[in-house]
Amino acid sequence: MKKTLLLIISILLLTCSCGKFDITQAKNEFKDKVSSSKAYELKANMEIYNNEDTFKYAITVNYQKDDYYKVSMINQHNDHEQIILKNEEAVYVVTPSLNKSFKFESEWPDNSSQSYILSSLLNDLLNDTSAELKEEDNKYVIKTAVNYPHNKSLEYQRLYFDKDMNLEKVSVYDGNDNEKIKVTIENIDYKAKYSDDYFDLETLIDSTDLENNEDSESNTNNETSENNSKNESKNSTTDTNQSENNAQSSTQESNTQDNNLQEDSQTSSINDILYPLYIPTNTYLKSTDTITNDSVDRTILTFNGDSSFILVQEDATVSKEFEIIPVSGEPLILSNSIAALSDNSLTWHDNGKEYYLTSSNLSSDELMTIASSLGNSTYIGK
Repeated sequence: MKKTLLLIISILLLTCSCGKFDITQAKNEFKDKVSSSKAYELKANMEIYNNEDTFKYAITVNYQKDDYYKVSMINQHNDHEQIILKNEEAVYVVTPSLNKSFKFESEWPDNSSQSYILSSLLNDLLNDTSAELKEEDNKYVIKTAVNYPHNKSLEYQRLYFDKDMNLEKVSVYDGNDNEKIKVTIENIDYKAKYSDDYFDLETLIDSTDLENNEDSESNTNNETSENNSKNESKNSTTDTNQSENNAQSSTQESNTQDNNLQEDSQTSSINDILYPLYIPTNTYLKSTDTITNDSVDRTILTFNGDSSFILVQEDATVSKEFEIIPVSGEPLILSNSIAALSDNSLTWHDNGKEYYLTSSNLSSDELMTIASSLGNSTYIGK
């Protein structure tokens, strides 16, 4: 009788154990999804939180086996797009609006956590032996540690899956449990297909040029259509129509004045000098010098003291031909831009300006802190 009872209890325990979804099963299922995909396309929205400010990006990640990546990040505030491209040659950060690119010899995206790269999320999950799984609101939520080498305040993340282990959201938190990054997944296509040259830099440049040319042609055609319409109207005008034309002319002059005022306002804001709100202890602003070269103003702020550094800022210019700038460092995300970080310098573009920050005695962390305090450019991570 006792043997029968023990057998029944063992069967019940085994049945209950088999029916419970645990962290090991979750890791294996997510690993199968990511590892079995030869190519995927991920579309998501990313929000970066800095105190009361929220910075929003529309993100598209294209991946193909052998470590090919193309990540398009569009700032939802100003439609400014930058693209991270990785192929067998290098890692590039392309800024189409400036016709420029940084070129890196980098281990990106494997050298730090990336909240929008599936392989990075998988690595965080597999490497954390203390990862926790909970079931909330009919979803699986997994908590893992993160690795942001240049932003130690970011400590952990939560991955949200549906009951089929489809990733729906990623939230990254600081040590005070404040959500700092949120990536909301719109769609993941694990069977994406790309042309043989899709991840080539030349293909990216050509496609960008084509889009710009199409926009230009569209604007030209619209202007031509409008001009033809006006000419036809003029040929059939009467005195009454002439009066209407005079009224339209007056309206156009008013609109032109309004546009000029707007342009003056934009020019004024671009030419403003931005000063860092954070300056290291025993460090002070020694000089502010402005140099004009080819009608471009370059402002050089020199800080002396225990933690000396130089901050250069100038109005951004569009290169006539595509320009590749070699950088010995890593790409990383500021709130409004993707920047280039090296051992002793930081370079980025933001809101119509280009910035260059350098120091011979500051660490990369300290450079990031200074950059974070400059206007709204708040460092989040690579």
